[in-house]
Amino acid sequence: MTRSLWLAAILTSATVTAAWAAPTDHSFTTSDGLKLHYVEDGKGPPVILIHGYTGDADGNWVKNGIFDALARNHRVIAIDMRGHGKSDKPHDPAMYGADRMPGDVLELMDSLKIRKAHIAGYSMGGGITGQLMARAPDRFLSASFGGSGVREADKAANDAAAAQDKKCINPNEAAASEQLRASPTRDSEALADVQKGRAAKPSTAPPIDLTKITFPVQAVNGECDAAFSKTVRMKRELKNFQAVTLPGDQHLTAVSDPLYRDSLVKFINAADHHG
Repeated sequence: MTRSLWLAAILTSATVTAAWAAPTDHSFTTSDGLKLHYVEDGKGPPVILIHGYTGDADGNWVKNGIFDALARNHRVIAIDMRGHGKSDKPHDPAMYGADRMPGDVLELMDSLKIRKAHIAGYSMGGGITGQLMARAPDRFLSASFGGSGVREADKAANDAAAAQDKKCINPNEAAASEQLRASPTRDSEALADVQKGRAAKPSTAPPIDLTKITFPVQAVNGECDAAFSKTVRMKRELKNFQAVTLPGDQHLTAVSDPLYRDSLVKFINAADHHG
């Protein structure tokens, strides 16, 4: 099967989903009273998976086989963030300040008595991973950014880096976007409140100092998804970093590319032995 046909098959998802064992459903209650859903399976070093904006654990990690592949050697937990998936979705921007989602991840880890974990986030989940690296680096075994990274802090430097990004389109991107919008758990009002809440209460995490990060860090981005500007600072400042570029992929097709799954699993397996 060609790579483009494989991606098309993923987008239909029905037959692909059946190929992977379903993880176990769980929930916990946050300090501000929301019930958040997560799935868990496997044994070994813990892995926390954080999906992207408008997505959920099932679409971002389970249907594409990433969860199952990681669970062969790890205890894997994939959370539905507040406002998403099977978690509570209050229609109140005050419930979505930018510090809330990173706090939810730490509260989940605490509820499961997980002191340190491999933390992997896609898109919005990568932003949450970055905030956690700045606020609580002692909770990481490793960090992985998918469809994301840590950009230049200076606007002029970031603009210069963005000018070097490859401009291209993946023909399956539109279909992936349509599938994401068609999710039965999608709540458009709650998702709008997520954006409003972040804008009203921005992150209070300190600026991240990548030079002080000692655990392994990875970034996996599609070739057509600003792969250079998302990672150039990371390449320069991190002590233990690897960047993976997925040929021809955009933001939404990358997560269904088997190269993303394989790159993430290989990275986390290797990071088990770090230090």
